Amino acid sequence: MGWDVAAQRSILFAELTRVDLHDLAPRALAIVPVGATEQHGPHLPTGTDFFHAEWVAREAARRASESIPIVVAPTLPFGSSEHHFPFGGTISIPTTTYYDVVTSIVESLVRDGFRQVFIVNGHGGNHELIQLVARDLALRLPVAVAAASWWNAAWDVLVAEGANEIGRLPGHAGRFETSLVLAMRPELVQEPRPHRDEPGTTDPRRFTPLVREERHGFWQAIDGYGDSPDLGTAELGARYLEVSAAELARAYVAFARAPIP
Repeated sequence: MGWDVAAQRSILFAELTRVDLHDLAPRALAIVPVGATEQHGPHLPTGTDFFHAEWVAREAARRASESIPIVVAPTLPFGSSEHHFPFGGTISIPTTTYYDVVTSIVESLVRDGFRQVFIVNGHGGNHELIQLVARDLALRLPVAVAAASWWNAAWDVLVAEGANEIGRLPGHAGRFETSLVLAMRPELVQEPRPHRDEPGTTDPRRFTPLVREERHGFWQAIDGYGDSPDLGTAELGARYLEVSAAELARAYVAFARAPIP
């Protein structure tokens, strides 16, 4: 039997009543978008990461709602962003506190009656932490938890679109993210945008390398942004957002329909 999307008044947790949520929780997939508020070079708004996390998570949920009951929690706009403090314009939650905050959000949803939760991340600094939250909660609570940075869920389609061709995907405040903001909130992009002749390393295979390297002073050395932001376009951003939302919607449905032990 299919899901009757017309029966659900809204997909947003904050727009639903406690009665709505009590009815939906046992059978709906709960989406938790998480982002960050941090410097994004001299040209992008500090809300970049939670803007695109929220956009992709909600648009994917809208598409998935045609197939499954789904509810999207309010976006967590702060993340683990300690590495951006040298530039200012950053609000960060320390690593262990961030783990506790996201854990508490998912635990709250479980207490509300949800049994399937999907965390959608828009900030690289949160990536490993949301995965730990998913692992630990599924071990001790009766819940299925998925956790993904949205560009990872959409990796293959983004590479097919050439999103990795200049700089690291997703990078930070470079061509990719600048294109996203130009598509979503063009009035917030400051001109002129910076240019770099050296685009950086291109790797179509994965977001997380097999060996992680961290070097003190790295962010200061690149002035807090990657590759060449002036190469971003609204057209590219719109396409990246579109294909990513479609792919993430498929991931939602597949996770929600997977057998639960």
